[in-house]
Amino acid sequence: MKRDLFTAEHEDFRKMVRDFLDKEIVPQFGEWHDLVPRQVFSRLGELGIIGVRLPEEYGGGGAEGFLWNVIIAEETARALVTLGPLRCHMDIVSPYFTKFANEEQRKRWLPGLASGELFSAIAMTEPNTGSDLSGIRTSARRDGDSYVINGAKTFITGGWHADLVVAVARTSNEENLRQGLSLIVVEAGTPGFEKGRRLPKIGLPVQDLCELSFTDVRVPAENLLGEEGMAFSYLTSNLAQERLSIAVGGVAAARAALDTTIAYVKDRKVFGKSLSSFQNSKFELAAVATDIEAGQALVDRALSKHDQGELTSADAAKAKLFCTELQNRAIDRCLQLFGGYGYITDYPIARLYADARVSRIYGGTSEVMKTIISKSIGL
Repeated sequence: MKRDLFTAEHEDFRKMVRDFLDKEIVPQFGEWHDLVPRQVFSRLGELGIIGVRLPEEYGGGGAEGFLWNVIIAEETARALVTLGPLRCHMDIVSPYFTKFANEEQRKRWLPGLASGELFSAIAMTEPNTGSDLSGIRTSARRDGDSYVINGAKTFITGGWHADLVVAVARTSNEENLRQGLSLIVVEAGTPGFEKGRRLPKIGLPVQDLCELSFTDVRVPAENLLGEEGMAFSYLTSNLAQERLSIAVGGVAAARAALDTTIAYVKDRKVFGKSLSSFQNSKFELAAVATDIEAGQALVDRALSKHDQGELTSADAAKAKLFCTELQNRAIDRCLQLFGGYGYITDYPIARLYADARVSRIYGGTSEVMKTIISKSIGL
């Protein structure tokens, strides 16, 4: 079905992103083993891609709406590549700077974020704390004009590349453990702040995921992002966009799997006939195409609601749940048509299969999404 979300300006941006990926990323993507080269982000800054939605007065593109981010996600999937932690930087972390930074912080950080000189990550998850933010133990004690931070974080997407880490830390002990949390920006190179090992993963090999540690890290008080003690409300306010971003990626990845599988079955010969001529191939891919159409319709409706400021947390949870389950289901059915070759990592379908699994975990597990949805229907 024809989509009607995008304007001519959006499509011009899409063409620029597509040309960049085809000319500068696809030829070298196979040479990346466990990390996106840092210069890729600088190049995205030069082209105005990474800062497309940041304010013009700080060097950004000043574009409004989330659809610009959607285009980047869709085009990277179409090209069968990934730009590692870029989506986390743009869709999840950057909004904290644009929403909560004061004027001095905006002048200090936004130009670098727009140019690609600065890369960001957010540090929430701890070794014993996942989806439940109330369990955060990392502390930030006020000492004069500084905060002294102690604690450890894990599963931090983009942490290795990050110049600015938005650390979620406990600045006061409250009876309600969701209170007393604050966002404090820690700059790379600050004494006591260490980037630990990059964690080996089943999929997404070039999306760095690392451990971070804070040992008496002294950070200027002016690095507090927003108000002290307000982190929980800040974090939950951005969850709808984070989950919508994952849903967008899920549908885009499923569509990429379908496209690469169609090309494969047309070319592959079995018993002297094209694999695409078999009824099973036709039926399987027809079912996948229909699933994707349903997922795309759900995502596009959610995108419209999001840009109108009307996307609820429950509806974002529905989009993430459906589209990530769809992603895994569709890619699995596509891989089956490759036979043994589907299990060989030389083929993109194998990478898509491995990359898909985490989508049902990060940003809130499928079980957490079901909990949110069940509450919204009175259960």
